[in-house]
Amino acid sequence: MLTYVWLFLIALCAGALGGLVGTGSSLVLLPVLVVMYGPRVAVPVMGIAAVMANVGRVLAWWKQIRWRPVLAYAVPGTPAAVLGAHTLLTVPQSVVENALGGFFLLMIAVRRIVAARRWRMRLWQLGVAGGVVGFLTGLVLSTGPLSVPVFTGYGLTGGAFLGTEAASAMVLYVAKMATFGQFGVLTHTVIIRGVAIGAALMLGPFLARPLVRRLHTRTYGLLIDLVLGVAGIGTLVATLR
Repeated sequence: MLTYVWLFLIALCAGALGGLVGTGSSLVLLPVLVVMYGPRVAVPVMGIAAVMANVGRVLAWWKQIRWRPVLAYAVPGTPAAVLGAHTLLTVPQSVVENALGGFFLLMIAVRRIVAARRWRMRLWQLGVAGGVVGFLTGLVLSTGPLSVPVFTGYGLTGGAFLGTEAASAMVLYVAKMATFGQFGVLTHTVIIRGVAIGAALMLGPFLARPLVRRLHTRTYGLLIDLVLGVAGIGTLVATLR
């Protein structure tokens, strides 16, 4: 029983982190779930929880969501996520994770260059990014750090960024989990565990909301860089192990 209490508290903290910077929940929780349930159960459990975490962020920032970017990103991203989930069974996972780890680290420099030169992504470029990230979302557990520079590059910050990114990610994850369901991965046990963890993740954005409103833009950028750095190094280390 104590183990589940600790898991709930960790999920609550992970949800607060995701609610603060738009990503990071999966990076915190996945190692814990792998230890408890093994990788075959941990991945779909975390997938269900990720859907619910994004629902929490959408509800927390509903009034600030920009729906045009959501549609531009999610319309090509949804079929791409389905294709990625089907491809998951044929592509070596280590190849994808190595590429993503390096890409996360590269995105720190890219995000800073974009911010310094004040480049802005256009709506059609969001669609291209949605297709690429959608496909990768089907392949791996979490691509949240990839979507961060995409939406911040469009000019979104604070609650508008958090809500818009969450709404877009939610659509992609629903498509991925529906594909998993066709393969019989979503058993009753997996669903129950995923919903329980997801409930804790949903509370996180509401806990983080007061902090988001007080964060300076520069501090917010540093937090995003920190998450990208941890994501990149963690992915590379996990692959090497």
